[in-house]
Amino acid sequence: MHPVQKSARSDARCLVMGILNVTPDSFSDGGSYLGTHQAIEHGLALAAAGADIVDVGGESTRPGALRVPPDEEENRVLPVIRVLAAEGIRVSVDTTRADVACAAVQAGAAMVNDVSGGLADPHMAALVAAMAVPYILMHWRSPSADMYRHAHYQDVVIEVRDELLRRVERLTDAGADVDRIVLDPGLGFAKRPEHDWALLSRLPELTGLGLPVLVGASRKSFIGTALADARGEPVPPADRDSATAAVSALAAASGAWAVRVHNVPANRDAVRMAQAWTARS
Repeated sequence: MHPVQKSARSDARCLVMGILNVTPDSFSDGGSYLGTHQAIEHGLALAAAGADIVDVGGESTRPGALRVPPDEEENRVLPVIRVLAAEGIRVSVDTTRADVACAAVQAGAAMVNDVSGGLADPHMAALVAAMAVPYILMHWRSPSADMYRHAHYQDVVIEVRDELLRRVERLTDAGADVDRIVLDPGLGFAKRPEHDWALLSRLPELTGLGLPVLVGASRKSFIGTALADARGEPVPPADRDSATAAVSALAAASGAWAVRVHNVPANRDAVRMAQAWTARS
C-alpha cells in the first residue's frame, strides 16, 4: 500500500476531506468563514463531524476567480491552520504558491493540496521535495479566470492521465518522493460536464496507476446540471449535497483514496456504505 494511504487510513475506508474556504468568493460558501474565528469554529466542526483531513484554502479557484496577494492568502489561512493543528486535526493547505505552502507546513499543515499541480509556481516542486510532506497534484491547464478555453480533449481520461504522469515525473526529478504524491483528476477545472462524467465513470484507469487518487466533486456544476429542473435550470450548489454523497460512494467503490467535500456527515456515511459494499463483493 502507498505510504500516504498507510499513514492516513487504518481501515481501508476512503477518507473524507472537509473543505474550509477562508475566502469571500468561493462558489458555494464564499464569505461564510472569512473571519478567523468563524473559520476555526467551522474547522473544528468538520473534524468533530468525522473529517479525516481539513483542507484550508485562502484563495478561491472557482471559474473566473482572480488571484489574491500572497500576504493576504497567508493572513487568511495561517492562524486557522495553527489552531486546528494544535488541536490534533490533520490539516492540508489548499494553495498554488510555494511560499504559502511552506509557511502553512511550518504552522502545522501536514499536507499540501495544489490545484495547479505545480504549474502555477515553478518553486513548488523543490519545496515539496525539501519539506517531504504529502502533496496532492491536481490536473490543471490554466488559471481559473480562463480555464474553460482549455477544455478540449480527444479522450479526457487518457489525456488527464498522461498529463498527471508528466507532472509526477517532473516532481520526482526535482527530488520529491513518489510515495508522498496523491493524484486528483481536477473535476470542473478546464473540464465540461461530459469530461467530469467520463473521468468518474473510468476512475479505475486512474486509481490503477498505483498512486492514491482524490476526487473533488462536491457541489460542482456538473452535479447541478445533472439535477436540472424541467426548465433546464441547474439546482443551486447548496442543494447538491445528497447527489454529492452519491458520487462519493461511487468514487470510493471505484478505489478513490479520499473525497473532498463540504458536507462531512453525509459523505462519511456514503464512503462507509461503499466500504461495506465492496467488502462483500
